[in-house]
Amino acid sequence: MTLSLYDISVPSLLRGLDTLSHLLDKGQAHAQEQGIEVEQLLGGRLAPDMYTLTRQVQAASDAAKFGAARLGGIAPPSFPDTETTLDELRARIARTQEFVRSVPRESIDGQEQREIVIRPPNAPELKFVAADYIRFFVLPNFYFHLTTAYGILRHQGVALRKPDFLAAGSIRPA
Repeated sequence: MTLSLYDISVPSLLRGLDTLSHLLDKGQAHAQEQGIEVEQLLGGRLAPDMYTLTRQVQAASDAAKFGAARLGGIAPPSFPDTETTLDELRARIARTQEFVRSVPRESIDGQEQREIVIRPPNAPELKFVAADYIRFFVLPNFYFHLTTAYGILRHQGVALRKPDFLAAGSIRPA
């Protein structure tokens, strides 16, 4: 069986976004059970120079939408980073999923050698072919932010376990 570029990108991103929503649900339940403000969780971070939970969610969303857009050769939607509540973060995740689902398989498959150039601010440009872009940039970046969100919640006492990370998202057929 051969996995296509679509198969290794879109379902992985969608499942990870499902997991992220699940983690936020567990965080909210924890805050309610412990009588703490949700804002405390959202402002949590693992180290002083790392992003907060809110920013980790935004960064995971960005990784998914930019990844899918660049693979599909289309423009990504603009999501300003203005979320301040769990409901707003969940809505952002849902908008991201909606966009990722909208990227046609045929715009991704067969484009493994498409050149993708990223021009980060204050850094040298990065050039990839699409197959390397998803394997060596998008998925590692996406899972970094997803894992860090998990770590922030766990660090704040949310009763998360490995199955919350691995099995929260449903497996989606390609």
